[in-house]
Amino acid sequence: MRPLIWGLVLTLSLGGCFFDDSSSDTKQGMGQLLDGNTQGYAAVVPGKQLSFPADHQAHDDFRQEWWYLTANLETETGEQLGLQWTQFRIALAPPTTATEQKSALELELELDPDNAQESAWKTEQLYMSHTAVTTKNQHLATEKWSRGHPHFAGTQISPLTIKQDSWQWRSDDNQLFPATLFVTSNSFSYQLKLDSQAPFQLQGDNGYSQKNASGTVASYYYSQPFIKVNGTIELDGKSIRVSGEGWLDREWSSQFLAKTQQGWDWFALRLDDGSTLMLFQLRQNQSNKQHFYSGRRMYRDGRGYNIASKEISMTPTAWQQTPSGRYPVSWQIAIPSENIQLTTQALNVDSSMPLSIPYWEGPIKINGSHNGLGYMELTGY
Repeated sequence: MRPLIWGLVLTLSLGGCFFDDSSSDTKQGMGQLLDGNTQGYAAVVPGKQLSFPADHQAHDDFRQEWWYLTANLETETGEQLGLQWTQFRIALAPPTTATEQKSALELELELDPDNAQESAWKTEQLYMSHTAVTTKNQHLATEKWSRGHPHFAGTQISPLTIKQDSWQWRSDDNQLFPATLFVTSNSFSYQLKLDSQAPFQLQGDNGYSQKNASGTVASYYYSQPFIKVNGTIELDGKSIRVSGEGWLDREWSSQFLAKTQQGWDWFALRLDDGSTLMLFQLRQNQSNKQHFYSGRRMYRDGRGYNIASKEISMTPTAWQQTPSGRYPVSWQIAIPSENIQLTTQALNVDSSMPLSIPYWEGPIKINGSHNGLGYMELTGY
């Protein structure tokens, strides 16, 4: 298993060399990593009804998925903080049926019991977790890798647990909330209480989220943008009390992007009228191609509606050179049909994630027709 893990790490790391800001029409990006042979994996199809709490669990028959929390937090002294925790699952090969697995293991037990015990530890599932804490002057990020195994990484039903080693989302029962999120690293650690009474928001068409205009690429995607967060962060040798608002995104698919797509710009915004706004732009890697947009405005009582892609305009206004790339850290966002005209400002422009997959992720402030806070993710640069 170890050679497979490090082979994938190397592949993903080398992928970072594609993320330049040149004007070439042939440069590669995230589409090269998230596209691929989908034969043998489950397909994302329109019309499927998402089911909870079952869909909080891992979907091993799909190639990739993630549980993705961001939070805009404030200390007791009024300092702004951002926090991100993400657990990814990556299938290394298409799943085999339970019958095939059982038959193979039974045969191996009969022929070679010692080797069969070792085989019980083999898995086709790889887990990767990222976490970061961002202040005005600091951006600290780290990651973990592990095989999928009940002792190491994966999900369990009751109480609902999403874990990779000591990094764990642990709920009180089989629902997502209330829950406690525990993370410990050499740079920082935190323990946060998470709670939400709001209905889940199904992105796209009842959870079927297209990733290109033709609909050949899609994911299952739901969000919880109304999470109350309280807890402590250990940073620079100090225990800091924090509180604020969190946002969870859940996606799974066997093909997130097409090869022609360079990357995405994603925004999770809390507006001062009480609504939230999810927006993303999927950029083509050829300058003469049309980018793909998606958006949804959401309310705490469960109401929500999609925004037509033709209504969404995103324009970068400032760039920042970081060790992992050059990123557009300020934007103008316009949605005329919603009477929305926004400008964004990063809490810390140096919020690049210098991990196996390089990207930019950090808290932002918004001004204009609405004020508020949010999070921004930029990939493929």
